Amino acid sequence: MALKDTLLRIFTWWNGQTMSLALYTARSGQRVGTDEFGNTYYRAQGALIDRSVGTERRWVVYNGYADASKVPPGWRSWLCHNGDVPPSEESYAPRAWQKPHVENLTGTSGAYRPRGSQLNIGQRPAATGDYEPWSPGN
Repeated sequence: MALKDTLLRIFTWWNGQTMSLALYTARSGQRVGTDEFGNTYYRAQGALIDRSVGTERRWVVYNGYADASKVPPGWRSWLCHNGDVPPSEESYAPRAWQKPHVENLTGTSGAYRPRGSQLNIGQRPAATGDYEPWSPGN
């Protein structure tokens, strides 16, 4: 590992896992599965540190930049203890009307910019004339 990568793992939390998380994962983590984005999910082995986190401690190691919107709904449900069976152990087929998971692109170049937005490229549409200003005498 290069010096830059080592320093990033020590001093930042948004570029994958930190050194302390890597040590905790190696010591007491049990790998549960991965999702289509390359995120890896773990559960704690052994005694609980804190009873307020539920029956077991669960966490995700993001593939790249740490963004919670990269976690698909099935894995989000498992992480929040809304389900006991992780999606890697389920046989689930999405319905025809369900769209695939897309991460939140707000603040990036791929963000949604509707027609007429100041950030959208091109000409703004002309005002349609359906607006009537209020005046105090009416």
